[in-house]
Amino acid sequence: MSSKSWFARWFRGKPEKAPQRPAAPTNPYHAVSVVPGTDACPAAYRFAGQRYLSRQAPRLPLPSCDVQNCNCRFKHHKDRRSGPRRHSDWGMVMAGYSGQERRHTRGRRSTDEY
Repeated sequence: MSSKSWFARWFRGKPEKAPQRPAAPTNPYHAVSVVPGTDACPAAYRFAGQRYLSRQAPRLPLPSCDVQNCNCRFKHHKDRRSGPRRHSDWGMVMAGYSGQERRHTRGRRSTDEY
C-alpha cells in the first residue's frame, strides 16, 4: 500500500450517512384521529373524533379542504379502540351460570371427568 493512498483515505473523512426515514410503527393497530386546526374546513370536523388505522387514515390536508393554510393534525393512539369494551374492564363482575348442569356425557378427552 502506498503512502499516498493512506493519506488520501485519512483526509477523505467519514462517509456521510444517508438520511433515515422514520421507522414504521411496530404496532399493527396504531391509530390516528384528525384534530381540526384553527379555522378548519367542515370536512375536518366530519373526520374529527374518528379513529383510523394509520395505514388507512386520510391524508392531510383533506382532499375537500378549502382553507389556504391548513393546520389540522393527527393525534396518535396506540389502538383504534377508544375505551373499555368488556364489563370486566369497567370493574363489573359477571354473574356465572346458576342453572342446573345438563351435560351428562363425558368429554372427548380421557382426562375429562364428565
